[in-house]
Amino acid sequence: MEQALWADRGQLLQSDAPEGAVHASCVAVSRLGSAQLPGTHFSIWVQVRGSSWVQAKEGKFRLRRGDWIALEKDSRPVLQADRHGLCIGLSMTADALRRLTQFADCALYAGRGRASAADVRTALQLWRQANARLAVPDTSGDATALRPILLHLAGIQRELAARIPRCPGRSRSRKRQVFGRLQRARLYLEGNCDRVVRISELAELTSFSSWYFSKTFHGLYDESPQAAAARMRLEHAAELLRSTSMMIGEVAAASGFDNCCSFARAFRGRYGISATRFRAAPPAATPDSANPVDGARKAA
Repeated sequence: MEQALWADRGQLLQSDAPEGAVHASCVAVSRLGSAQLPGTHFSIWVQVRGSSWVQAKEGKFRLRRGDWIALEKDSRPVLQADRHGLCIGLSMTADALRRLTQFADCALYAGRGRASAADVRTALQLWRQANARLAVPDTSGDATALRPILLHLAGIQRELAARIPRCPGRSRSRKRQVFGRLQRARLYLEGNCDRVVRISELAELTSFSSWYFSKTFHGLYDESPQAAAARMRLEHAAELLRSTSMMIGEVAAASGFDNCCSFARAFRGRYGISATRFRAAPPAATPDSANPVDGARKAA
């Protein structure tokens, strides 16, 4: 048992848990702190305040207040908080996660989404309680200490997990396995929305054939991998138009388009107006303007 692994005020945290160890811990980064987790761990993070950046095998992500992200083992995430940021998380080996989720009768999956302000406050409170219990040498174990926070995080993922019955498989465990792989592929698409992702990359990531992956992905998310990738790239472009001063050509290149013409056609087809007008218009006057990626995050 141990106290939280916390990187604060520019500190770098590198967790070097031994391979195969049964281990679970509370982790946090804040105020320019950064953390690098080993490839043996599944991790889930909630942004409490400010922003953080995540670099993982699945790609690059920015977390804003209320965002959460869950990453499979071998993701090897590196998190960096901004000067006002606080991001809390749980880090668990695959064996620890399996035992903990069996004990709590719940499961966590790779993905990304948003939590309400109330859910974030509750997560922080439960995270602090779990950390305090893990710090006591004679505590009854990781499972008991982490059960409340695990149940809460599983609740935050409830909309996401509602799709599990749509996955192929005779048993619930097989459906969960397929769902976990497809969730990771979906997260990979979002993390690489600065370029065109090949189906073969996604198939390799999930250990499915390209045909089986495409068929199962469409059945689960009601859109093909190609359509999902195109949508995410355009949502990424819309976010860049809103949050940066990049030129239109730079936004196009940063969203994986070869030239401005193809970007202009695709953007107008998605939002009904040009990229220039989208940027100039007040947020309330443009389609999906409140946050062009919120819809994707809710289902990711």
